Amino acid sequence: MGGGASPNALAQAQEMLAKAQAELAATNIEGSAGGGAVRVIMSGEQKITGITLSPDVVDPDDVEMLQDLIMAAITDASEKASEMQSKSFGAITGGLGIPGLG
Repeated sequence: MGGGASPNALAQAQEMLAKAQAELAATNIEGSAGGGAVRVIMSGEQKITGITLSPDVVDPDDVEMLQDLIMAAITDASEKASEMQSKSFGAITGGLGIPGLG
């Protein structure tokens, strides 16, 4: 073999990637802002699955603050999901020595 990954290794890597992706899809990540007044639940695939707002933070006279808190909670959850994806997929692809995957 010419130094490339064997077909067996590629099949194994694909299986591991599929498993990691399924685990990410099943994982819930919580992002929050305002001391937990706004919480966003996101899957490991960065799909928002829920938003919880504390009644205290819902002020009709200050809608902009609520919008900012929601955006901050989404950003928090998204960063956590990205970090989880990097760790999950990086551990698999980094050790394979396949060009373009590490």
